[in-house]
Amino acid sequence: MKVYYFLGKTKQIPRGTVASIGIFDGLHKGHLHLIKALVKRAKSIKRKSLILTFYPHPSKILNRKKFTPLLISLKHRLNLLEALGVDLAIVIKFNKRFAGIKPRDFITDVLCRRLGVKEVLIGDNFNFGYHKSGNIGLLKRLSGEYGFSVRVVRLHKKDKRIVSSTHIRSLIMKGRLKEASRLLGRPVSILGTVKGGARIGRALGYPTANIDPHHEAIPPSGVYAVYVNLDDRRYKGILNIGFKPTFQRKCYPPEPTIEVHIFNFKKDIYGRDLEIFFVKRLRPEKRFKDRENLIKRIRLDEKAAAKVL
Repeated sequence: MKVYYFLGKTKQIPRGTVASIGIFDGLHKGHLHLIKALVKRAKSIKRKSLILTFYPHPSKILNRKKFTPLLISLKHRLNLLEALGVDLAIVIKFNKRFAGIKPRDFITDVLCRRLGVKEVLIGDNFNFGYHKSGNIGLLKRLSGEYGFSVRVVRLHKKDKRIVSSTHIRSLIMKGRLKEASRLLGRPVSILGTVKGGARIGRALGYPTANIDPHHEAIPPSGVYAVYVNLDDRRYKGILNIGFKPTFQRKCYPPEPTIEVHIFNFKKDIYGRDLEIFFVKRLRPEKRFKDRENLIKRIRLDEKAAAKVL
């Protein structure tokens, strides 16, 4: 998949594409339904499929006081779009200026003048432009005038409820991973970069990779059985989310740490990206009176995870 960042080099972008527009946070079942239809339609008329997405998340610009963690980071989103067979993606910089664009201007300037789209596929709740004042009716009315067509895809529902990123985010942060996985259409996962840590795990005989999750929504603190994807290979492991209570006796850090121990693994992976899939929560985080008791518990966690994975 070819990715174009922002709209500065639109001359390089193929014209006459079949396009879809959205943030696609989480790429859940509702999104998958639309994107699969997009890819299929583009192939059927021998055109390129195009996704227009936005960064940062609009809530970061429009509601700065209330931070909304992402279900998946931009990099994670693009990786998943590529796996779905999308040909092209444009990442549009979302700022206050772009937030103020009028719906008609978005159609005429972005979709038509800059991109020259042939067709737009959208969900049946699609809104766009300043204060979401643009709707499907306006898009259809202007499509005839500007020479592109519009196809509306009915939204995917689960138990008569529209699948939404907001609902899935809430489920993950409450630890209801099975429900979240059903709505995502895949196991809950995070994509994070391995960063340096205090090497406590190594001293205990269980070296861990410390993960920076790029502001993705994470489950509650605890110990989890996980799969780890690296270089097209899948590994088994245990992951801890929390505040290291055995070692942080006086004050906890402001943010929980994420550490994964990969079974039978000795490679140096600092700076690498790992995708980690949550399989099962084994237990809550616990403070142990000494290192020996912690090591005994980790051994039990390892055995419990091996049975699950």
